[in-house]
Amino acid sequence: MNKDELAQSYRNLKPGEWLTFGTYPQSADGGESAIQWRVLQNSGSELFVLSEYILDCKRYHGKTADLKWRDSMEITWHDCDLREWLNDEFYNAAFHAAEKQFIPATVCTDNGEGCPDTADKVFLLSAAEIKALTEVHGKELRRAAGTAFAKTKKPDGCSLYVYDKTNKDNYIVRDGEEAGCSWWWLRTQGNKPSRAFFIGPGCSIRSYGNNSIDGYGVRPALKINFS
Repeated sequence: MNKDELAQSYRNLKPGEWLTFGTYPQSADGGESAIQWRVLQNSGSELFVLSEYILDCKRYHGKTADLKWRDSMEITWHDCDLREWLNDEFYNAAFHAAEKQFIPATVCTDNGEGCPDTADKVFLLSAAEIKALTEVHGKELRRAAGTAFAKTKKPDGCSLYVYDKTNKDNYIVRDGEEAGCSWWWLRTQGNKPSRAFFIGPGCSIRSYGNNSIDGYGVRPALKINFS
């Protein structure tokens, strides 16, 4: 798809609508399918989008299977393993060369105390962004379930937590079926240097996620430029 075709397809999309762009494993056996993105903003020449589903399960920082949640360490978004993974492994797996030309580097602020601004092709939402976007899209924006692939246990020990208790506020309906929600990372450093913000129970914004937790999910965000 060239830029004119992309612009024709995406120019009139409104916030809250969906598009597909890129591919990533989504079935339990690792089969790839198109990534569904929710439009957060449309400037007329650029879309700001968030993956509709939790696409994978990763620690904010840490890669080894023997790492426990208590083993968190002081780290910033700038230096964390999750940022590196999003802009390298995920970026290269999800998008081919023709798609990459439409993904600009986005300057990310609100990364937490002591963390410089970053320029990222793929990123997580910040605490400030999710608060502002909730005003536009409603609390439902925060409610998310993982793909079957995201729920599979990974070689690094990560395994997505899926809510299975009685509070209906922690369930979501997808394709006519009720599914337990999962929690997902934000990029902003939390209430301690070894923690990060995340979306937790009841779609709440929490600041105390130990960055070595192996059960939280990843909802990538990016911008698509078609000017």
